[in-house]
Amino acid sequence: MDYIIYFAITIGILVFVHEAGHFLAAKIAGMRAEVFAIGYGRRVLGYNKITGFSFGPLPKDWDGGEYTDYRVCLLPLGGYVKISGMIDESFDTKFTKSEPKPYEFRAKSTPKKLFVISAGVMMNLTLTILILWGINFFQGKQIIDTTDLGYIQEDTPAAQAGFQSYDKILSINNKEINNWEDVVNNLLVQNIGRDLTVTVLREDEVVELNIPKELIAESAQKSFMLPFGHTQPFISEVMKNSPAEAAGIQAGDIFLEMNGIIVNNSQEAIAIISSNKEQEIALVILRDEDTVTTAVTSGYDGKIGIYIADAYTGPIKYETFGFFRSFEESINNIGQITVLTFTMLKNVIIGNVEFDQVFGGPVKIAQFAAKSADTGIISFLYFLAMLSLSLAILNFLPFPVLDGGHFVIIIIEGIMRRELPVKVKIAIQNFGFIVLLMLMAFIIYSDIMSL
Repeated sequence: MDYIIYFAITIGILVFVHEAGHFLAAKIAGMRAEVFAIGYGRRVLGYNKITGFSFGPLPKDWDGGEYTDYRVCLLPLGGYVKISGMIDESFDTKFTKSEPKPYEFRAKSTPKKLFVISAGVMMNLTLTILILWGINFFQGKQIIDTTDLGYIQEDTPAAQAGFQSYDKILSINNKEINNWEDVVNNLLVQNIGRDLTVTVLREDEVVELNIPKELIAESAQKSFMLPFGHTQPFISEVMKNSPAEAAGIQAGDIFLEMNGIIVNNSQEAIAIISSNKEQEIALVILRDEDTVTTAVTSGYDGKIGIYIADAYTGPIKYETFGFFRSFEESINNIGQITVLTFTMLKNVIIGNVEFDQVFGGPVKIAQFAAKSADTGIISFLYFLAMLSLSLAILNFLPFPVLDGGHFVIIIIEGIMRRELPVKVKIAIQNFGFIVLLMLMAFIIYSDIMSL
């Protein structure tokens, strides 16, 4: 249910912002917007100045004239603005039987058409800039000032790559690594689609690891492959009517000791709990700034009813930005992510990275939206900004049905000084729509298979 709620919130915001761009631009350009819809398919409810607020579909012969029908539709997987005199995903061609009217899309100049068709992407880009600008200004940048690894589990991508618990990363592809941001950038951004050579310090011995690009791409789909060091087991949630609740354990607690053993990460804590089924476990807990002593009895299944994660307790550096420097930093962030996006697309095309390791559909969006929301409003806003930027980039690719496809057609018509035949436009839209549906079906299938 959390996934559904956060997916609806995330998609709702992004779609509203995108379509609001088209809508406002159409109004500025003197065009009529017949429909402003969130979702596709059957009209569930809506409002216009003629019929007021109503449920269900409007009459088939309904004509709103200069007034827009604002509606919510059955399938919440997108949205659209129906602009008079434009051939779009609705495949409506009735208007072609009459001469162009002054308020129609087809009657406007090429610059005005381009302005309207690109306004959705520009709004998504604006949303990204505003969110990143605000985060950079009010929060600044927090840098995990270590390259030490945490506990490496067996049979994980990190273990398969040759990493061992508590290694210290020195360099990646001969580039010196100084903090965790360097680790992430050089593993996932700078060297995407390349084999990696990682140099680590392991018990006073320098060791070189050779990691294939496929392993990095595969592990990045689930989570970042490497756990950082300097952590302690953190309780994020306590289940109701559980042994943990009975023992007085609270969300936000940190386990310091279990049965007299100092624990450094969640895996060590889980191992102790699991190996003491139906046994009492003595605990020393850090709660805010106080130390609390208690005991908990593990269940028959070796669980005590908690969600546990690793809280970083090592050195941190903070970098703050002024008002204008925050804006500059947000532009730099967008530039880096845009370059990464096209690099990933190139690697998919040439076969260095598999398609389903790069693209995600509704299931993955829902998962990441829920996870980011669980870790705080800043994480959710950052995820929203990244998704908005991705939507802007992908939607402006020159592909039929997408805004980029419409953009190309408008430029061609502007050069020819006449519109393409209606049948040609419909054929282009049909082709793009079918390919897009097939692509979405494959992405959703890949999402489900990766659960």
